[in-house]
Amino acid sequence: MRTMKKFGVQLLFLTITFCGFSQNIIIEKFKSVELASEVNYERILKIYVPESFKTDSTKVYPLAVILDAEHLFDVYVANAKLFALKDKAPEQIVVGVYQNQNGERKADVQVNIETNLLTEGSSKFYKFIKKELVPYMEDKYRISQFKTIVGNTITGNFINYYLVEDNPLFDAYININPSFPPGISGLFQGKIPDLESRVWYYMNSGIYNGEKKNEAIKKVHYILENVENENFTYKFDKLDSSTKVSSIGQAMATAHAHIFEMYSSISKEEFDTNIAELSPAEAIEYLEKKYVEIQYLFGANIKIRQRDIFAIEALVLDKENGDYLEEFGKMINRLYPESPIGDYYIGQYYETGNDFKQALKYYKNGYAKISSADPNGDGYYENVERVLAKVKQGRQRPEEEVIEEEVIEEDGGGGN
Repeated sequence: MRTMKKFGVQLLFLTITFCGFSQNIIIEKFKSVELASEVNYERILKIYVPESFKTDSTKVYPLAVILDAEHLFDVYVANAKLFALKDKAPEQIVVGVYQNQNGERKADVQVNIETNLLTEGSSKFYKFIKKELVPYMEDKYRISQFKTIVGNTITGNFINYYLVEDNPLFDAYININPSFPPGISGLFQGKIPDLESRVWYYMNSGIYNGEKKNEAIKKVHYILENVENENFTYKFDKLDSSTKVSSIGQAMATAHAHIFEMYSSISKEEFDTNIAELSPAEAIEYLEKKYVEIQYLFGANIKIRQRDIFAIEALVLDKENGDYLEEFGKMINRLYPESPIGDYYIGQYYETGNDFKQALKYYKNGYAKISSADPNGDGYYENVERVLAKVKQGRQRPEEEVIEEEVIEEDGGGGN
């Protein structure tokens, strides 16, 4: 955690912490310097901190900034908790900004329709998020480099102004039913094709938004879906069977799946698209790189999941005559030294190469790791018995060969 910077920001700690649904929620009043000249310069923050923050002092967390917190915060946190529980996303720290206390929401995110730029008032709110809120969260909590921002309708439009910066502040943007002004497309065209850092972007719409609003969304969607930049990962949802209210929950869940797809274990779609045609060496490299990137992006230091190892198992077994079984087994032994699986694959490698002594060694090593109470123990020991029989069979030679060897030994002895 970095040392607290002096922003000249006064925090009034009317802090309320309570546990509801096993979650830690903190409510604070934040006195902003950037918003000092505005009517409502004191903003209510709602912060969710995972329970593990207290128990693991080394763990860092992606940050999510939620605008329209009165409506969106609880929905986002519910999804964040569920996805983390199912190991589909890392645990996150979430901060929501209340914007509907004194009618400040419109002024916070207003755009000059003629120039498509932020107004003087919305520029101050923009700086409040960038220069005060995010640094404050980084100093108070252990935040990883990955940051998400979420907006709805006019706040959805507002979040795009962070995206079109030279160095975008956020890595992921969840834009629910955005209200785009005319001419907004030019901002996207000028920036997104040249993005040098990775960005995940989600947007949705539906017939409930009305024809005029959907037409503006359609224009932006056309630009985004045709961006040719591997750093830009885009997902669009057309939720025509939803209502404006129900679409919020649907959008939040789909956006989570989209943004944190890389964190999840290998899906059938990921395997078919990215792995199925790889060689065994390439598949192993893909798996290792996936987890390096998970750690780099999300700060999540997790070892390769066993189910991801099994996802590429058949490919390693079937291609190139099993030549990479040894490498595969060694990788598993590094990750799961207590598991017999790595020794099993190395044993298979040597057995298929008819080096039965080495195969027996590794099968025995694996069997030694299995608990006597494990019902799979007998099945694993069959590998030992099978190869042991092959070793014994290799020691049995034809009678003529044994006699000839004895004669040679006798002749040698008679010469002394």
